[in-house]
Parts: sequence; structure tokens; C-alpha cells
Amino acid sequence: MISPLHALMGILQRIERMLDAVIQPIVFLGMAALIGVITLQIVSRTLFTAVGWTEEVARFLLVWITFLGATLAFQRGRHIAVTFVVDALPVRLAQLARIAAVLVALGFMLALIVIGYRYMQVQSFQRSASLRLSMTYVYAVIPISAGLMAWYALVDVIELIIKGPRAADTGSDTAEEPPV
Repeated sequence: MISPLHALMGILQRIERMLDAVIQPIVFLGMAALIGVITLQIVSRTLFTAVGWTEEVARFLLVWITFLGATLAFQRGRHIAVTFVVDALPVRLAQLARIAAVLVALGFMLALIVIGYRYMQVQSFQRSASLRLSMTYVYAVIPISAGLMAWYALVDVIELIIKGPRAADTGSDTAEEPPV
């Protein structure tokens, strides 16, 4: 019989996989669009008159790709981490240190949601130079990605608590690095 905590963990991990299934194609399509826009920019500058909006679109795509890509990296536990101290600790203490680290990250993400939302509101009157696009859409990626990372951090904390010392790594998708 599955305990309620393990059932909860299964549900949370399914939600993570669904979010991942949405974010990955968005990042992929953003990269493809970025390549297309930059190619158009190069071709138009070289052979014709420069297309004015390409630089702006490329910049906005890069911002969105960066934040959403960071979200995917966070979910997989792929951000830079110095773990030699935690790895040297006894198992139970290492678990508590990991929980504390993820809670700090969760606190930072919650603050970033609030700050990003406020920044988005403050810049809502501003329009982009060539497309006349509200900058709200550009800055919306800050609270969105911070919210997703906060969700992933919350799931990681719950996983660390449920699995106990066996949860060696945060991030639900902790596949091993391929051999070099």
C-alpha cells in the first residue's frame, strides 16, 4: 500500500513532468525563432536594407529563452553548486543542509516573484522602440520563471523530507552525467 506522502510525491512529480513538457518546446521554438530572426537580420543587412525589428525581437527572445532555460536547469539540479562540504557531512546532517539550501532558494524565488511582478507593473507604460510592444510582456518572464522555480524548489523540499537521507540530490530529473 502506498502511503499518502508517496502518493503526494507522485502527483507533484507528474505536475513537474507536465510543466517540463510545456517549457521544453517553448525554449526549443524560441531558439529556432532566434536563429531565424538573426539569420534574417544578417541577410537583410548584407543584401538589402536592414529589417529594423529583428534586433529587438532577437533581444526579447534571448531574455525569454534565458529565463525559461534557467528554469529547466533548476528543475534538473544543473545549476552550479559547491557540494564538497555537504558531501563530507554525516548523512542526516547533509540532508538538513540540502533542505536548508533549497529553502533559501525557495525564499529567493518567492522574493523574485514579487520583485519581478512589481517591475513588470512599473514598466507597463513603456513600449519597445520598433514593435511598440508593451514591455510588460518582456518582463513577465521574471515572475513566471521564478514561480516555476519556486514550485520546483517546493517539490524538492518535500522530496528531501519524504525520502529522507536517500534523497541525495535535489531536482526531480537527476540523470547521471554521460561519461566523458
